Amino acid sequence: MENPIRWSLVVSKETDISLRTYLAQHGMRKGDLSRFVEEAVRWRVLDMTVSETKARNQGVSVRVLENAIDEAIQSVRAERFNTKR
Repeated sequence: MENPIRWSLVVSKETDISLRTYLAQHGMRKGDLSRFVEEAVRWRVLDMTVSETKARNQGVSVRVLENAIDEAIQSVRAERFNTKR
């Protein structure tokens, strides 16, 4: 972890016990708590982003979405190709 930031979190006692029990049952130690929380936060942010994107694009046709995706892919590929030269 590069340049870690310290958080102060408050969770219920039940959540604390459940998580610490889970970590202990899987051979993890106290230091693994931070890694577990970071991974959980990343997954939750990804899940929320995907849900918001789906909701925003709900009324958009498949053809329009596919064209937008194709254009984005072409743009990224062109940028990478030009950067490597």
